[in-house]
Order: sequence, then C-alpha cells, then structure tokens
Amino acid sequence: MHSLIHSNMRARFIQLGFLFRAPYSVLHHPVFGPKPPILNLCRYWATFPVMAPPLCETPDGAASVGEDRGCPNNSGDVLRSWGCSDTEISKIFHRRPALRKADVHCLQSKLNLLSELGLTGSHLVRIINCRPRFLSNNLKQCLDERLEYLEALFGSREALLKAIVRNPSLLTYDLHDKIKPVVDAYYQMGFTRKDLVPMLLSRPTLIPRTSLNDEKLDFIRRTGISKDSKMYKYVVTLTAISRIETLHEKLANLEKFGFSEQEVFGLFGRSPFILTLSVDKVQRNMTFVLGTMKLSAKAVLDHPFLLLSNLEAVLKPRFLLAGKIEDMDLVPQIKGPLMLRALRMVEMRFVKAFIKCHQNAVSDELMEFYTNAKCVKRLAESSKKTVYKGFPF
Repeated sequence: MHSLIHSNMRARFIQLGFLFRAPYSVLHHPVFGPKPPILNLCRYWATFPVMAPPLCETPDGAASVGEDRGCPNNSGDVLRSWGCSDTEISKIFHRRPALRKADVHCLQSKLNLLSELGLTGSHLVRIINCRPRFLSNNLKQCLDERLEYLEALFGSREALLKAIVRNPSLLTYDLHDKIKPVVDAYYQMGFTRKDLVPMLLSRPTLIPRTSLNDEKLDFIRRTGISKDSKMYKYVVTLTAISRIETLHEKLANLEKFGFSEQEVFGLFGRSPFILTLSVDKVQRNMTFVLGTMKLSAKAVLDHPFLLLSNLEAVLKPRFLLAGKIEDMDLVPQIKGPLMLRALRMVEMRFVKAFIKCHQNAVSDELMEFYTNAKCVKRLAESSKKTVYKGFPF
C-alpha cells in the first residue's frame, strides 16, 4: 500500500512539473482562462486519471504493485517463469534478439498457448532456432479448429507435438488455403494417412512447397512407379516439392553419362532419393565410378548407392585401400562383387572385415593408410565459389 501511495504522489509531482515546461500557447488555452492561477491549473490536472502500475494478485490474495508482487518485468522473466533455463533463454535471445523487447503480456499469452500443447523450454529453443519469428505470429487464429484438424491428421497429440517441433509453421500456415488443399491433393494421389504422416515429419517443407501440375504428374507417370510400391510416396513427394527446372536439369545430367531417358526415369522410380542429390555430387560420383573404378554405367543402374555414397569418406578411401591390400598381397582382397559389398558396409563392419582381421603390425599400417585416405580434401574445395540458384525444392 505504501508503494501505491508513493507512486500516486510521484505522478502528481510530474504533473505539476508541467507548469514550468509548458509553452505559452498551452497556458493561455481557453480551458485555463487568459491568466490562469496555479490553483485552477492544479484542479484541471486533478481531473486526469493517475496511471499507476498494474496490480497483481499474490499467492495470499493481497494486491501488490510492480516489483513487489513478483510480476515479470521483461521477456526474460516471462521465459524464466514459463520454465526456460538461463541457457535456453540465452539461446533464444541469440537467435531472435527482438524478443528481448517483446511485450510481456503478449508473450505470456502465447507461451500459455504453447503450454497447453505440451511444449517445453527445450522445444521452444528448437522452434525459435528453426523459425526465429515464430512468436511474432498470431497463434490464436483458428487455433481450436486447426488443432482439431491436425490432431485428426497425425492421429494423436503426441505425434502432433513432434510434428510442430519439426515444423512450427503448422501453427501459422493458413488452414483453409494452405494446409487442407495440400493434404487433399495427396489424398487424391492415392496417399493414405499412414503414408502422408511420415512424409510430413521427414519433409517439413512439404506443405508450403508442394506443387503438382500436369508436367509433374507426367514426370511421376514416366518413372513407371506403381501406387502399391513402397517407393511411390517418396517419388510423389520429392517430385511435388521440386522445381520442374531442377527435375529436367537432373534428368539431363544423368543422360550425359550414356543413360537413356527411360533408364533415368526407371532409376528415379527405384531409388527416388537420387532426386535429392545435387548435380555436382552426381557428376563427381559418376566420374569416379566410370573413370577411376572402371565400372560400367550399368553398375550404377543396378547399384544406386554408388551415387548416394559420399565420395571423399566412403568410395575413394575404400577403393584405395583395396589397391593397398592387393599390393601387399593380403587376403581377403577387395575385388569383383566383393568390392560392391565392401562399399555398402557400415564403417565398423568394413574395418573389422578388411583391416582388423590382420596381425597388429599389418593392421596398424592399413588403418593408418585408410585414415589418411579419408583425410584427403577435395581439390580446391576451400576456394570453390558457391553459386546460389534458389532453393531446389
């Protein structure tokens, strides 16, 4: 109560201070008269309400003012009272500095909505890192209808929570103009909810970037993929989120290595993840497979992992190790069909099968050679100029 009285008195003194700073035109306003006495001026100021700090209820039900009641004074206090640690608050402010000056009441309201969904401080860090302006959006718009629709789509609140953390924009996309039309489009393509939900989780940009026109539908048809195939959902979604110019560019890139158009479409149908590879990566892998490993182009059609594998970390070091083993006349040697099997092995299995199987001295020599081969950097990689052509999907 004392702090409230003190605030009122301070406000009155501020109002009286106006007398010594007011311009001549204001003091001779008709409200005050031609030469207003100070008493009339004070009576005039007394007609204005005093702006005191808002009252909050304390746990015992009493009213308190400002800092005395423990109300948050800034966005950091709001986040801390919501459950964020100091480390999490630091990460949030680092990613979105504007939140430091956010309106306390507005921020508290939005955090309360997130609490009702089951989101925590760690979730918020991931959300802000992914979508820095997430809390600047109006989260209340069509919220109940949106949550009802999305929960029915994902099947449970837990699955919906996982999807929101992966793609926070699910709470900001226009429900009727964006989300529902895209979902209906995939249903018309033969998707079931069981097919669509994993795609939404694995491809967060599926909703905003989906575009299915006649040219893309013809592209999907020419892959020869059946709707009953397990790869159908991948072919459709990757084609839908890709620009048609990018699809044509990747198609022409593989044709340069001697593949026919139908062979490339068949490759896309059997291994749709090749559509996610850059033109540069495909060129480097194909050049190594055909030029250095001396394999035929047909080997790539039969073994698409030759394009998907990392050239510097897998293909080149293991191929060089195979030559080293041959030069040392060791057994087993990596030749023929065993070469393709060795390239597909996980790292630990490959080391155990072809390096650790020898005596200590030989094993150490092979391991040193293999490690050094993996450390060889790509030629002029640091000086390569990156050319940005826009988002490929």
